[in-house]
Amino acid sequence: EEAFAAASGRAEALIVMPDSFLHNHHARIGDLAQRHRLPGRYPDPDYVRAGGLMSSATSVLAMGRRAAAFVDKILNGATPADLPVEQAMKFQLLINLKAAKALGIPIPPHPLTWADEVIQ
Repeated sequence: EEAFAAASGRAEALIVMPDSFLHNHHARIGDLAQRHRLPGRYPDPDYVRAGGLMSSATSVLAMGRRAAAFVDKILNGATPADLPVEQAMKFQLLINLKAAKALGIPIPPHPLTWADEVIQ
């Protein structure tokens, strides 16, 4: 609460980094961001579904599929050290129009076409 009150009027936006502690409090963080009128970019769709403005995050489903492919290779004899390092290729964009409206932020139509999910 104190951190949001201190940022209110001084910060223009909130960027939440991936963190399990913060994720456990995603609903409270979203509520405080709305109350203190801080638009936020979050690392996980759960924040947006709980009222946050937007998230851009790696697709957990896509990462799981890639992990399964690695496990398959290892179980079929590949040496883990010989497998290439990969980075996420699929990202999810979620936009919460209800939060945008409450914050007085107009979202142009074009970014909505990129979104994997738009919350009305």
